[in-house]
Amino acid sequence: MRTTFSGSSVKGTVSPPASKSHTHRAFFLGALANGNSLITNPLMSADTISTLNSIRSMGASVWKGCSGIQITGGNLHAPAKEIDTENSGTTMRLLTGISSIFDKKVTITGDESLQKRPMSALLDALNQMGVKCSSNNGYPPVTVKGPNHGGSVTIDGSISSQFISSLMVVAPMLDQNTNITIRGDLVSRPYLNITSHMMSLFKADVNITDKNIFIKKGGYSPCNYRVPADFSSAAFPLVAGALAGKVSVTGMDLNDPQGDKEIIDILKKAGASITINNDIVTSEHMDLKAADLNIGNNPDLFPILAVLFSTANGTTRLYGAPQLKFKESNRIDTTVRMLKAIGADIEGTDDGCIIRGVKKLRGGEIDNANDHRIMMAAAVASLISESPITMNNAECCSISYPMFPDHMRKLGMEVV
Repeated sequence: MRTTFSGSSVKGTVSPPASKSHTHRAFFLGALANGNSLITNPLMSADTISTLNSIRSMGASVWKGCSGIQITGGNLHAPAKEIDTENSGTTMRLLTGISSIFDKKVTITGDESLQKRPMSALLDALNQMGVKCSSNNGYPPVTVKGPNHGGSVTIDGSISSQFISSLMVVAPMLDQNTNITIRGDLVSRPYLNITSHMMSLFKADVNITDKNIFIKKGGYSPCNYRVPADFSSAAFPLVAGALAGKVSVTGMDLNDPQGDKEIIDILKKAGASITINNDIVTSEHMDLKAADLNIGNNPDLFPILAVLFSTANGTTRLYGAPQLKFKESNRIDTTVRMLKAIGADIEGTDDGCIIRGVKKLRGGEIDNANDHRIMMAAAVASLISESPITMNNAECCSISYPMFPDHMRKLGMEVV
């Protein structure tokens, strides 16, 4: 279905969805804990539903009530058939590590896009722990057969922090303590801090330092956990306010270890007016200026930051995130292609892009590559475009922000 986004200004208040990253982890940890966990304020999206279906296939009981999702975990078993994680890379990667506790083969697959996302680094690490692994030349579908006994393991940190989170999440379930050594550069480190923080809430013993993570055996205890609002989703309305109006987002936990809360400081650096009142963050338009930003710890912000700086005064460099090539799409290529199509002066690099600000984008039709973050970034770009922006499959925002079109309408954007 074709959807058109247009408008010259936005104003109002929205409540961004709960964090997708936290929701995935909460569901998996609830399944591993022996007892009843209540997960309140979860994000119910296509990706997180894939995680719920996955834990059900391993024997966890799931009830959806008015207060949240109750999960009865413990005593898991290998699934009876192949697990299809659809388009959810986080489900695929965390589930691969968890499946290594079983002494039977577990096969995990996904859609065409997911089958292009690398898994070799994780599979190599699991091999070191005695797990038998096979794949399609390092890509899904993957098959693992444990049991995983823990011990010492070394893993490349330069491709995806999700591989390391996968080893971390399974570690308390093993019969030895686990010592993870990270080789090379570590990308997206804040996500490891999220994993460690949430594991500790479910009573796992985790000690994380610069290049080493030590996790004691002993399993998990049930936890009642409230999922915080997602800064990576909040970035879209906040940037909309910075570009063309004044927008407030509510329910933000500034003490949570989300790396994407860096969006607040980035908007300040770009020249936007930012005010914070308890859990409410407000972004207001001012003349924007270029910046030089290392986004290695914030790769999910890349598409919307490219839009933010597309009309900023000067030349912006976004760098430090080669892992963008292994997201739902090659987000360097798809972001650059999308913005060029609507009049931006942008060129891709191996780890980001260079943007020379123009006065106005021209608008037009774009290809969102079925990538939720490209889709939402393009919609926000319509606020600084001479003509509307049109695309197919705007529904892909359901991956992380199902209410996005409604929220943009509420703020004054025309969505038809």
